[in-house]
Amino acid sequence: MVGFYEFQLIILVSLCFIFLLVERHVSRRKELKEKDLHTAERLEDGEPTTSNNFLATLTRQYLIVYAIVMGADWLQGPYVYSLYREQYGLPERMVAVLFVTGFMSAGLTAPLVGVWADQHGRKKLCLAFCLTYIFTCCCITIPYLPILLLGRVCGGISTSILYSAFESWLVSSAGALALPSTDLSTIFGRATLVNGFVATGAGVASNQLVTLTGSFTSPFVASGVLLLLAYLVIRASWGENFGGGGTTPGKDLFQLKRLGQAWRIVRDDPMLLVIGLTQTCFEGSMYLFVFLWVPSLQEASPTFPTIALPLGYIFSSFMISMMLGSLLYSVVTTQSGGLTVHAKLSSLVCAFAALALATSIRSDSERVRFWAFCAFEACVGMYYPVQGMLRGTLISNEHRATLSSLFRVPLNVFVVVSLMTGVSSARDAVLSACSLMLAFSALMTAFVVVTRADDHVSSEASLRPE
Repeated sequence: MVGFYEFQLIILVSLCFIFLLVERHVSRRKELKEKDLHTAERLEDGEPTTSNNFLATLTRQYLIVYAIVMGADWLQGPYVYSLYREQYGLPERMVAVLFVTGFMSAGLTAPLVGVWADQHGRKKLCLAFCLTYIFTCCCITIPYLPILLLGRVCGGISTSILYSAFESWLVSSAGALALPSTDLSTIFGRATLVNGFVATGAGVASNQLVTLTGSFTSPFVASGVLLLLAYLVIRASWGENFGGGGTTPGKDLFQLKRLGQAWRIVRDDPMLLVIGLTQTCFEGSMYLFVFLWVPSLQEASPTFPTIALPLGYIFSSFMISMMLGSLLYSVVTTQSGGLTVHAKLSSLVCAFAALALATSIRSDSERVRFWAFCAFEACVGMYYPVQGMLRGTLISNEHRATLSSLFRVPLNVFVVVSLMTGVSSARDAVLSACSLMLAFSALMTAFVVVTRADDHVSSEASLRPE
Protein backbone atom coordinates (compact mmCIF):
# COMPACT_ATOMS: atom_id res chain seq x y z
CA MET A 1 0.00 0.00 0.00
CA VAL A 2 1.27 3.44 -0.97
CA GLY A 3 1.95 5.60 2.09
CA PHE A 4 0.91 9.23 2.55
CA TYR A 5 4.26 10.74 1.57
CA GLU A 6 4.72 8.44 -1.42
CA PHE A 7 1.23 9.44 -2.65
CA GLN A 8 1.99 13.16 -2.19
CA LEU A 9 5.21 12.69 -4.18
CA ILE A 10 3.22 11.11 -7.04
CA ILE A 11 0.76 14.05 -6.99
CA LEU A 12 3.58 16.60 -7.02
CA VAL A 13 5.40 14.83 -9.87
CA SER A 14 2.16 14.84 -11.90
CA LEU A 15 1.68 18.56 -11.25
CA CYS A 16 5.29 19.18 -12.22
CA PHE A 17 4.85 17.46 -15.59
CA ILE A 18 1.71 19.52 -16.28
CA PHE A 19 3.55 22.75 -15.41
CA LEU A 20 6.51 21.63 -17.52
CA LEU A 21 4.28 21.16 -20.57
CA VAL A 22 2.72 24.59 -20.03
CA GLU A 23 6.15 26.21 -19.64
CA ARG A 24 7.49 24.54 -22.80
CA HIS A 25 4.41 25.63 -24.77
CA VAL A 26 4.76 29.26 -23.65
CA SER A 27 8.53 29.29 -24.27
CA ARG A 28 8.25 27.79 -27.75
CA ARG A 29 5.65 30.35 -28.77
CA LYS A 30 7.97 33.16 -27.71
CA GLU A 31 11.01 31.58 -29.38
CA LEU A 32 9.18 31.15 -32.69
CA LYS A 33 7.89 34.72 -32.53
CA GLU A 34 11.34 36.20 -31.83
CA LYS A 35 13.43 33.93 -34.06
CA ASP A 36 12.47 35.52 -37.36
CA LEU A 37 12.67 39.03 -35.91
CA HIS A 38 16.17 38.53 -34.49
CA THR A 39 17.45 36.83 -37.61
CA ALA A 40 16.16 39.64 -39.81
CA GLU A 41 17.70 42.30 -37.54
CA ARG A 42 21.11 40.63 -37.49
CA LEU A 43 21.18 40.11 -41.23
CA GLU A 44 20.11 43.71 -41.76
CA ASP A 45 22.91 44.94 -39.48
CA GLY A 46 25.46 42.59 -41.04
CA GLU A 47 25.92 40.64 -37.76
CA PRO A 48 26.53 36.88 -37.63
CA THR A 49 23.69 34.76 -36.21
CA THR A 50 25.88 32.93 -33.71
CA SER A 51 24.37 34.16 -30.45
CA ASN A 52 22.18 31.09 -30.11
CA ASN A 53 25.24 28.86 -30.52
CA PHE A 54 27.07 30.75 -27.78
CA LEU A 55 24.02 30.47 -25.51
CA ALA A 56 23.66 26.73 -26.14
CA THR A 57 27.35 26.09 -25.47
CA LEU A 58 27.46 28.13 -22.26
CA THR A 59 24.20 26.60 -21.05
CA ARG A 60 25.53 23.09 -21.61
CA GLN A 61 28.89 23.83 -19.94
CA TYR A 62 27.25 25.35 -16.86
CA LEU A 63 24.28 23.04 -16.40
CA ILE A 64 26.28 19.80 -16.64
CA VAL A 65 28.61 20.94 -13.85
CA TYR A 66 25.77 22.54 -11.88
CA ALA A 67 23.74 19.33 -12.00
CA ILE A 68 26.66 17.24 -10.73
CA VAL A 69 27.69 19.52 -7.85
CA MET A 70 24.12 20.15 -6.74
CA GLY A 71 23.43 16.41 -6.94
CA ALA A 72 26.38 15.84 -4.64
CA ASP A 73 25.08 18.49 -2.25
CA TRP A 74 21.46 17.25 -2.27
CA LEU A 75 22.44 13.63 -1.66
CA GLN A 76 23.49 14.71 1.82
CA GLY A 77 20.38 16.80 2.53
CA PRO A 78 17.86 14.28 3.90
CA TYR A 79 20.15 12.53 6.38
CA VAL A 80 22.58 15.05 7.88
CA TYR A 81 20.43 15.58 10.98
CA SER A 82 19.55 11.88 11.29
CA LEU A 83 23.18 10.79 10.92
CA TYR A 84 24.30 12.99 13.80
CA ARG A 85 21.23 12.50 15.99
CA GLU A 86 20.21 8.88 15.42
CA GLN A 87 23.20 6.92 14.09
CA TYR A 88 25.92 8.70 16.08
CA GLY A 89 23.64 9.33 19.08
CA LEU A 90 24.64 12.98 19.58
CA PRO A 91 22.34 15.18 21.69
CA GLU A 92 20.33 17.81 19.80
CA ARG A 93 22.38 20.63 21.32
CA MET A 94 25.59 19.08 19.95
CA VAL A 95 23.96 18.62 16.55
CA ALA A 96 23.17 22.33 16.64
CA VAL A 97 26.82 23.07 17.52
CA LEU A 98 27.94 21.07 14.47
CA PHE A 99 25.58 23.02 12.22
CA VAL A 100 26.71 26.28 13.81
CA THR A 101 30.36 25.37 13.16
CA GLY A 102 29.59 25.01 9.46
CA PHE A 103 27.76 28.33 9.29
CA MET A 104 30.48 30.15 11.25
CA SER A 105 33.06 28.76 8.87
CA ALA A 106 30.98 29.91 5.91
CA GLY A 107 30.45 33.33 7.47
CA LEU A 108 34.13 33.94 8.22
CA THR A 109 35.38 32.75 4.83
CA ALA A 110 32.59 34.13 2.62
CA PRO A 111 34.14 37.57 1.94
CA LEU A 112 37.58 36.07 1.31
CA VAL A 113 36.17 33.41 -1.00
CA GLY A 114 34.50 36.09 -3.11
CA VAL A 115 37.65 38.19 -3.37
CA TRP A 116 39.83 35.18 -4.18
CA ALA A 117 37.37 34.09 -6.86
CA ASP A 118 37.49 37.56 -8.45
CA GLN A 119 41.28 37.80 -8.36
CA HIS A 120 42.60 34.24 -8.66
CA GLY A 121 39.91 32.92 -10.96
CA ARG A 122 36.40 31.50 -10.56
CA LYS A 123 37.35 28.18 -12.19
CA LYS A 124 40.17 27.63 -9.69
CA LEU A 125 37.80 28.25 -6.78
CA CYS A 126 35.23 25.85 -8.23
CA LEU A 127 37.92 23.17 -8.48
CA ALA A 128 38.91 23.91 -4.88
CA PHE A 129 35.24 23.47 -3.91
CA CYS A 130 35.25 19.92 -5.25
CA LEU A 131 38.34 19.02 -3.20
CA THR A 132 37.19 20.61 0.06
CA TYR A 133 33.73 19.05 -0.22
CA ILE A 134 35.21 15.60 -0.90
CA PHE A 135 37.23 16.02 2.30
CA THR A 136 34.02 17.05 4.10
CA CYS A 137 32.30 13.84 2.96
CA CYS A 138 35.22 11.79 4.27
CA CYS A 139 35.14 13.52 7.66
CA ILE A 140 31.40 13.08 8.18
CA THR A 141 31.71 9.28 7.92
CA ILE A 142 34.00 9.18 10.97
CA PRO A 143 32.01 9.29 14.28
CA TYR A 144 34.69 11.19 16.21
CA LEU A 145 33.67 14.67 17.34
CA PRO A 146 36.89 16.60 16.41
CA ILE A 147 36.80 15.05 12.93
CA LEU A 148 33.11 15.89 12.57
CA LEU A 149 33.85 19.49 13.56
CA LEU A 150 36.71 19.66 11.04
CA GLY A 151 34.33 18.35 8.40
CA ARG A 152 31.81 21.08 9.21
CA VAL A 153 34.55 23.74 8.89
CA CYS A 154 35.46 22.46 5.42
CA GLY A 155 31.77 22.17 4.59
CA GLY A 156 31.25 25.83 5.43
CA ILE A 157 34.11 26.87 3.15
CA SER A 158 32.67 24.69 0.40
CA THR A 159 29.22 26.24 0.78
CA SER A 160 30.65 29.74 0.44
CA ILE A 161 32.32 28.76 -2.82
CA LEU A 162 29.25 26.93 -4.13
CA TYR A 163 26.95 29.92 -3.73
CA SER A 164 29.28 32.61 -5.06
CA ALA A 165 31.98 31.37 -7.47
CA PHE A 166 29.76 29.23 -9.71
CA GLU A 167 27.20 31.99 -10.31
CA SER A 168 29.97 34.55 -10.82
CA TRP A 169 31.64 32.30 -13.41
CA LEU A 170 28.37 32.03 -15.33
CA VAL A 171 27.54 35.76 -15.28
CA SER A 172 31.08 36.73 -16.29
CA SER A 173 31.14 34.17 -19.10
CA ALA A 174 27.79 35.43 -20.38
CA GLY A 175 29.15 38.98 -20.31
CA ALA A 176 32.28 37.96 -22.22
CA LEU A 177 30.05 36.44 -24.93
CA ALA A 178 27.89 39.60 -25.01
CA LEU A 179 24.73 37.61 -24.29
CA PRO A 180 21.66 39.73 -23.44
CA SER A 181 20.18 39.69 -19.96
CA THR A 182 17.18 37.70 -21.21
CA ASP A 183 19.52 34.83 -22.13
CA LEU A 184 21.10 34.98 -18.68
CA SER A 185 17.62 34.86 -17.15
CA THR A 186 16.89 31.78 -19.27
CA ILE A 187 20.00 30.00 -17.97
CA PHE A 188 19.12 30.84 -14.36
CA GLY A 189 15.61 29.50 -14.86
CA ARG A 190 16.88 26.29 -16.44
CA ALA A 191 19.47 25.88 -13.70
CA THR A 192 16.80 26.03 -11.01
CA LEU A 193 14.68 23.54 -12.98
CA VAL A 194 17.64 21.18 -13.36
CA ASN A 195 18.39 21.65 -9.68
CA GLY A 196 14.87 20.50 -8.85
CA PHE A 197 15.13 17.38 -11.02
CA VAL A 198 18.53 16.52 -9.59
CA ALA A 199 17.45 17.15 -6.00
CA THR A 200 14.35 14.99 -6.46
CA GLY A 201 16.43 12.14 -7.82
CA ALA A 202 18.98 12.65 -5.05
CA GLY A 203 16.28 12.37 -2.40
CA VAL A 204 14.99 9.08 -3.80
CA ALA A 205 18.55 7.80 -4.33
CA SER A 206 19.60 8.65 -0.77
CA ASN A 207 16.49 6.93 0.58
CA GLN A 208 17.33 3.79 -1.41
CA LEU A 209 21.01 3.87 -0.42
CA VAL A 210 20.10 4.05 3.27
CA THR A 211 17.55 1.24 2.82
CA LEU A 212 20.07 -0.99 1.02
CA THR A 213 23.07 -0.34 3.28
CA GLY A 214 21.31 0.30 6.59
CA SER A 215 23.66 3.23 7.19
CA PHE A 216 23.09 6.97 6.98
CA THR A 217 26.68 7.44 5.75
CA SER A 218 26.13 5.86 2.31
CA PRO A 219 24.71 9.03 0.66
CA PHE A 220 27.84 10.92 1.71
CA VAL A 221 30.10 8.35 0.07
CA ALA A 222 28.08 8.65 -3.15
CA SER A 223 28.34 12.44 -2.88
CA GLY A 224 32.13 12.23 -2.80
CA VAL A 225 32.12 10.20 -6.03
CA LEU A 226 29.99 12.85 -7.78
CA LEU A 227 32.30 15.63 -6.59
CA LEU A 228 35.29 13.83 -8.09
CA LEU A 229 33.39 13.65 -11.39
CA ALA A 230 32.59 17.38 -11.16
CA TYR A 231 36.28 18.18 -10.67
CA LEU A 232 37.18 16.33 -13.86
CA VAL A 233 34.40 17.97 -15.89
CA ILE A 234 35.25 21.51 -14.71
CA ARG A 235 38.92 20.97 -15.42
CA ALA A 236 38.19 19.72 -18.94
CA SER A 237 35.39 22.02 -20.12
CA TRP A 238 35.45 25.39 -18.31
CA GLY A 239 37.53 28.42 -19.20
CA GLU A 240 38.90 30.78 -16.57
CA ASN A 241 37.55 34.25 -15.84
CA PHE A 242 38.32 36.93 -13.27
CA GLY A 243 36.79 39.98 -11.63
CA GLY A 244 38.49 43.34 -11.35
CA GLY A 245 42.14 43.34 -10.45
CA GLY A 246 43.09 40.60 -12.90
CA THR A 247 45.33 37.91 -11.56
CA THR A 248 47.46 40.02 -9.21
CA PRO A 249 46.50 39.28 -5.62
CA GLY A 250 48.75 41.94 -4.11
CA LYS A 251 50.03 42.01 -0.54
CA ASP A 252 46.64 42.35 1.16
CA LEU A 253 46.10 38.66 2.01
CA PHE A 254 42.74 39.21 3.69
CA GLN A 255 41.68 41.74 1.02
CA LEU A 256 40.48 44.30 3.57
CA LYS A 257 40.90 47.20 1.13
CA ARG A 258 38.83 45.46 -1.53
CA LEU A 259 36.18 44.47 1.00
CA GLY A 260 36.04 48.09 2.14
CA GLN A 261 35.45 49.21 -1.44
CA ALA A 262 32.69 46.62 -1.83
CA TRP A 263 31.04 47.75 1.42
CA ARG A 264 31.07 51.40 0.28
CA ILE A 265 29.37 50.39 -2.97
CA VAL A 266 26.62 48.62 -1.04
CA ARG A 267 26.28 51.40 1.55
CA ASP A 268 25.77 54.06 -1.12
CA ASP A 269 23.16 52.08 -3.09
CA PRO A 270 19.85 51.39 -1.28
CA MET A 271 18.89 48.78 -3.88
CA LEU A 272 22.00 46.72 -3.12
CA LEU A 273 21.38 47.09 0.62
CA VAL A 274 17.90 45.63 0.21
CA ILE A 275 19.18 42.82 -2.02
CA GLY A 276 21.65 41.98 0.74
CA LEU A 277 18.82 42.11 3.29
CA THR A 278 16.74 39.74 1.15
CA GLN A 279 19.65 37.32 0.84
CA THR A 280 20.15 37.35 4.61
CA CYS A 281 16.47 36.84 5.43
CA PHE A 282 15.58 34.31 2.76
CA GLU A 283 18.71 32.18 2.63
CA GLY A 284 19.02 32.35 6.42
CA SER A 285 15.48 31.00 6.72
CA MET A 286 16.29 28.35 4.14
CA TYR A 287 19.40 27.14 6.00
CA LEU A 288 17.51 27.05 9.28
CA PHE A 289 14.79 25.08 7.53
CA VAL A 290 17.41 22.43 6.66
CA PHE A 291 17.98 21.91 10.39
CA LEU A 292 14.36 22.23 11.52
CA TRP A 293 12.16 20.38 9.02
CA VAL A 294 13.01 16.87 10.24
CA PRO A 295 12.32 17.42 13.98
CA SER A 296 9.30 19.58 13.14
CA LEU A 297 7.62 16.80 11.13
CA GLN A 298 8.69 14.17 13.66
CA GLU A 299 7.11 16.24 16.43
CA ALA A 300 3.80 16.43 14.54
CA SER A 301 3.78 12.77 13.46
CA PRO A 302 1.47 10.55 15.59
CA THR A 303 3.39 7.39 14.55
CA PHE A 304 6.97 8.54 15.20
CA PRO A 305 9.25 6.98 16.51
CA THR A 306 7.39 3.66 16.13
CA ILE A 307 7.36 4.18 12.35
CA ALA A 308 10.23 6.21 10.93
CA LEU A 309 9.42 8.98 8.47
CA PRO A 310 10.55 8.32 4.86
CA LEU A 311 12.89 11.31 4.83
CA GLY A 312 14.18 10.69 1.32
CA TYR A 313 10.67 10.77 -0.17
CA ILE A 314 9.75 13.83 1.86
CA PHE A 315 12.92 15.54 0.66
CA SER A 316 12.06 14.62 -2.95
CA SER A 317 8.61 16.16 -2.48
CA PHE A 318 10.24 19.38 -1.32
CA MET A 319 12.48 19.37 -4.38
CA ILE A 320 9.56 18.79 -6.74
CA SER A 321 7.88 21.76 -5.07
CA MET A 322 11.01 23.78 -5.76
CA MET A 323 10.79 22.77 -9.43
CA LEU A 324 7.18 23.94 -9.56
CA GLY A 325 8.34 27.33 -8.31
CA SER A 326 11.06 27.41 -10.97
CA LEU A 327 8.56 26.53 -13.72
CA LEU A 328 6.21 29.26 -12.52
CA TYR A 329 9.13 31.71 -12.69
CA SER A 330 9.89 30.64 -16.26
CA VAL A 331 6.26 31.11 -17.34
CA VAL A 332 6.02 34.57 -15.75
CA THR A 333 9.35 35.87 -17.09
CA THR A 334 8.77 34.47 -20.58
CA GLN A 335 6.13 37.15 -21.07
CA SER A 336 8.10 39.93 -19.38
CA GLY A 337 11.51 39.47 -17.78
CA GLY A 338 12.71 42.99 -17.01
CA LEU A 339 14.24 44.35 -13.83
CA THR A 340 10.93 45.71 -12.51
CA VAL A 341 9.22 42.32 -12.93
CA HIS A 342 12.04 40.57 -11.06
CA ALA A 343 11.90 43.15 -8.26
CA LYS A 344 8.15 42.55 -7.85
CA LEU A 345 8.67 38.79 -7.92
CA SER A 346 11.34 39.09 -5.21
CA SER A 347 8.87 40.90 -2.95
CA LEU A 348 6.07 38.40 -3.61
CA VAL A 349 8.34 35.39 -3.06
CA CYS A 350 9.42 36.68 0.36
CA ALA A 351 5.80 37.41 1.31
CA PHE A 352 4.54 33.93 0.37
CA ALA A 353 7.54 32.28 2.08
CA ALA A 354 6.69 34.20 5.27
CA LEU A 355 3.09 33.01 5.04
CA ALA A 356 4.14 29.39 4.53
CA LEU A 357 6.38 29.35 7.60
CA ALA A 358 3.71 31.08 9.68
CA THR A 359 1.21 28.39 8.66
CA SER A 360 3.59 25.61 9.72
CA ILE A 361 3.91 27.22 13.16
CA ARG A 362 0.17 27.68 13.68
CA SER A 363 -0.73 24.07 12.85
CA ASP A 364 0.05 20.89 14.80
CA SER A 365 -1.07 18.70 11.89
CA GLU A 366 1.68 16.68 10.22
CA ARG A 367 0.02 17.02 6.82
CA VAL A 368 -0.54 20.77 7.09
CA ARG A 369 3.10 21.26 8.08
CA PHE A 370 4.20 19.10 5.16
CA TRP A 371 2.25 21.15 2.63
CA ALA A 372 3.36 24.43 4.23
CA PHE A 373 6.95 23.28 3.85
CA CYS A 374 6.24 22.34 0.21
CA ALA A 375 4.92 25.89 -0.35
CA PHE A 376 8.09 27.30 1.20
CA GLU A 377 10.22 25.17 -1.13
CA ALA A 378 8.20 26.43 -4.12
CA CYS A 379 9.23 29.93 -3.05
CA VAL A 380 12.85 28.73 -2.95
CA GLY A 381 12.45 27.57 -6.56
CA MET A 382 11.47 31.10 -7.60
CA TYR A 383 13.93 32.87 -5.32
CA TYR A 384 17.19 31.64 -6.88
CA PRO A 385 16.60 32.73 -10.50
CA VAL A 386 14.96 35.98 -9.35
CA GLN A 387 17.80 36.90 -7.02
CA GLY A 388 20.44 35.73 -9.49
CA MET A 389 18.96 37.98 -12.17
CA LEU A 390 18.80 40.97 -9.81
CA ARG A 391 22.42 40.49 -8.76
CA GLY A 392 23.53 39.95 -12.35
CA THR A 393 21.83 43.19 -13.43
CA LEU A 394 22.69 45.48 -10.51
CA ILE A 395 26.19 44.32 -9.50
CA SER A 396 29.19 45.02 -11.73
CA ASN A 397 31.45 42.15 -12.78
CA GLU A 398 34.44 43.67 -10.99
CA HIS A 399 32.99 43.11 -7.52
CA ARG A 400 30.30 40.49 -8.19
CA ALA A 401 31.73 37.53 -6.25
CA THR A 402 33.01 39.84 -3.51
CA LEU A 403 29.61 41.46 -2.95
CA SER A 404 27.76 38.15 -3.13
CA SER A 405 30.05 36.78 -0.44
CA LEU A 406 29.86 39.99 1.61
CA PHE A 407 26.09 39.56 1.77
CA ARG A 408 26.64 36.12 3.31
CA VAL A 409 28.27 37.56 6.46
CA PRO A 410 25.04 38.82 8.10
CA LEU A 411 23.30 35.75 6.71
CA ASN A 412 25.58 33.41 8.63
CA VAL A 413 25.43 35.53 11.79
CA PHE A 414 21.63 35.28 11.67
CA VAL A 415 21.78 31.50 11.19
CA VAL A 416 24.34 30.95 13.96
CA VAL A 417 22.40 33.00 16.53
CA SER A 418 19.15 31.25 15.59
CA LEU A 419 20.62 27.76 15.74
CA MET A 420 22.09 28.30 19.17
CA THR A 421 18.57 28.97 20.48
CA GLY A 422 16.56 26.98 17.94
CA VAL A 423 16.43 23.56 19.56
CA SER A 424 13.53 21.85 21.32
CA SER A 425 11.05 24.39 22.74
CA ALA A 426 12.61 27.38 20.90
CA ARG A 427 11.98 25.83 17.48
CA ASP A 428 8.71 27.69 16.92
CA ALA A 429 10.30 30.97 18.02
CA VAL A 430 13.04 30.59 15.39
CA LEU A 431 10.52 29.85 12.63
CA SER A 432 8.45 32.84 13.78
CA ALA A 433 11.51 35.08 13.57
CA CYS A 434 12.18 33.78 10.04
CA SER A 435 8.60 34.51 9.02
CA LEU A 436 8.75 38.07 10.38
CA MET A 437 12.08 38.80 8.71
CA LEU A 438 10.81 37.50 5.38
CA ALA A 439 7.75 39.74 5.69
CA PHE A 440 10.01 42.71 6.46
CA SER A 441 12.19 41.88 3.45
CA ALA A 442 9.10 41.71 1.22
CA LEU A 443 8.05 45.21 2.33
CA MET A 444 11.53 46.70 1.92
CA THR A 445 11.87 45.21 -1.57
CA ALA A 446 8.48 46.63 -2.55
CA PHE A 447 9.26 50.13 -1.20
CA VAL A 448 12.90 50.39 -2.33
CA VAL A 449 13.81 48.03 -5.19
CA VAL A 450 10.47 48.04 -7.04
CA THR A 451 10.07 51.82 -6.85
CA ARG A 452 13.63 52.43 -8.07
CA ALA A 453 13.75 49.71 -10.73
CA ASP A 454 12.12 51.82 -13.45
CA ASP A 455 14.55 54.70 -12.80
CA HIS A 456 17.48 52.27 -13.02
CA VAL A 457 16.25 50.90 -16.36
CA SER A 458 15.74 54.42 -17.70
CA SER A 459 19.24 55.52 -16.67
CA GLU A 460 20.78 52.40 -18.25
CA ALA A 461 18.90 53.05 -21.49
CA SER A 462 20.09 56.67 -21.61
CA LEU A 463 23.71 55.53 -21.36
CA ARG A 464 23.45 53.20 -24.36
CA PRO A 465 24.69 54.62 -27.68
CA GLU A 466 22.06 55.37 -30.30
